[in-house]
Amino acid sequence: MNLNIQEKIKVGIVSDTHGFIDPRIIDVVAKCDIAVHAGDIENANSLVSLETRLGYITAVRGNNDVAGYWPVNDRVYLQNIPEIRHLDLPGGRLSVEHGYAALQQSDPHEVLRQKYPDSRVIVYGHSHQRIIDTGSTPWVINPGASGRSRTYGGPSCLVLATSEEAWEVSEYSFNPL
Repeated sequence: MNLNIQEKIKVGIVSDTHGFIDPRIIDVVAKCDIAVHAGDIENANSLVSLETRLGYITAVRGNNDVAGYWPVNDRVYLQNIPEIRHLDLPGGRLSVEHGYAALQQSDPHEVLRQKYPDSRVIVYGHSHQRIIDTGSTPWVINPGASGRSRTYGGPSCLVLATSEEAWEVSEYSFNPL
């Protein structure tokens, strides 16, 4: 998807909500232009509750995004959620996957970098641990858990500010509710 429609775009990045997204995370994402969910969503409300300035929300499936984990009435949404997404933003490409398979390898960030060499940033979830690895290109980032399951100190998310000139990642974390 090409979102290279503005000079600057702020992307709210969440993951691993497991059926509940922290309201403080919702507030952070509401100040962004678009939202990205890196999987383990587990119900439609975790996506519907996200609102952005441009009204654009995208997501990828996590290993728990299967019919058995979703409410019966929400399962229709699953057919429209892919395993991988690419977003063309001002200054480069953002690629998103849940990361389950990569995290089974000894160097998951290198696996992701080799898989998406043309990206500027790769977003993944699954580990529930917030990570910003800007040591080499493409960057590899994980927003941590944005709900209440295994948050390692509290729910968190990331905001990626993009322009043709520069990209910057900001971290947001909160105490558990």
